[in-house]
Amino acid sequence: MPNKKKVIKSINNIFLTLFAISAITVQAQENSRKKIDGVVAVIGDFVVLESDIDKAYVDLKNQGINTSEIKRCQLLGNLMETKLYTHHAIQDSIPVPDAQIDAQVNQRIDYMKQNLGSEEKILKFYRKDNMTDFKKELGEVLKNQALSSKMQEKIVEEVAITPDEVKQFFKSIPKDDRPEIGTEIEMSQIVIKPKPDVSAVKEVEDRLNSFRNDVLKNGASFATKAVLYSQDPGSRSTGGKYVISRKDPFAKEFKEAAFRLQEGEVSKPFKTDFGYHIVTVDKILGQKREVRHILLVPEISSEVLNKYKSVSDSLRKSVLDKKITFISAAQQYSDEKETRADGGIVINPVSGDKRFELTKLDPILYEQVSDLEEGGISKVLGEQDRQGNKFFKIIKIDKKIPDHIADFGRDYIKIQELALKEKKLKAIKKWQKEKIIDTYIKVSKTYNGCEFQGGWVKK
Repeated sequence: MPNKKKVIKSINNIFLTLFAISAITVQAQENSRKKIDGVVAVIGDFVVLESDIDKAYVDLKNQGINTSEIKRCQLLGNLMETKLYTHHAIQDSIPVPDAQIDAQVNQRIDYMKQNLGSEEKILKFYRKDNMTDFKKELGEVLKNQALSSKMQEKIVEEVAITPDEVKQFFKSIPKDDRPEIGTEIEMSQIVIKPKPDVSAVKEVEDRLNSFRNDVLKNGASFATKAVLYSQDPGSRSTGGKYVISRKDPFAKEFKEAAFRLQEGEVSKPFKTDFGYHIVTVDKILGQKREVRHILLVPEISSEVLNKYKSVSDSLRKSVLDKKITFISAAQQYSDEKETRADGGIVINPVSGDKRFELTKLDPILYEQVSDLEEGGISKVLGEQDRQGNKFFKIIKIDKKIPDHIADFGRDYIKIQELALKEKKLKAIKKWQKEKIIDTYIKVSKTYNGCEFQGGWVKK
């Protein structure tokens, strides 16, 4: 006898399909000139539309990918996988902070403005009536992408690999098929960050105090001032808004200020590594705070920049003249907290080890270090961070490993990484196979002839 809950769930899912189809039919009746956007698949609580496949083609073309040999079946399969992950992420109550999505939406809008020129041109390009609805739709897309990604992370979070498994993986690769490892380097760096003079700092603090007084004494809008004046690109367009907890990766000083305030209070100006802030609390949400902040960065004059460039040149000369070792110079003078204690050693954030494949470096960094030999020290390099703050850097090549065929002892970390990726991929495929069986899935007959990777079409 069929399980009662499964029968009810099936009836509900059938209703969802009919509802989605009927909604599209009604929309078509309301405007017969519009093309009917057919439902091609239902995955749990989600539908895939013909237009979703069209949009996927456009996205690939925008990335410069040749789509001539990519079939609609392939794109539909990818979209169904994403919907499957998203559906089960919601079922498992996997959280995605609204502040994270808001920040991503604003970053995308800022990027679009750079390319298209204005909000009006963005709306025209995407055929939308107003920015509020466009942001809402974009937010839903980004949230679903984040849920899909987090679901995949959850599937593989406990997948680990033993040294014996790494060894067996390497042995399973025929000698002629073993990968070639490109030239790699290990490097250290000294970072010198120019500091604004006293007058520039006072000017910023005075402006922030002015904003604070206007809000507290005259009832001015904190959010409006953030939109007009804040130099934080991640929150400026939403009036400086963030929702934070004590565990979120914000600056320590920022969290201390936010959790010290009551609703409606505005902090005095305080400093973080990003600049100077004032922050207010809009709402206290249990262990979280809904806050707004205004960030101002003191301007650094050309005279100050030139002074720090001379300091950096002198430090480099002292290292070259062997008056001080590079390690000691980094420990004593570098302004980069993450590398200073280890003598400037840079860790690859992707692999977690010290090696960087030369051809995969940022193009600008590649130009700066590609011609250096082992032990070589770069010229003083001028760079700037996301906020536009300029700084100076000196790089030393600690080790240079030429092109070679992968060797188990020499390249264990890379082989371990490949073996772990394969094991994670198998775990994801296993999960997907099980969830396809357990989830209500309906694929349009139009696509029944597709050779999907997985049992999407249930017989």
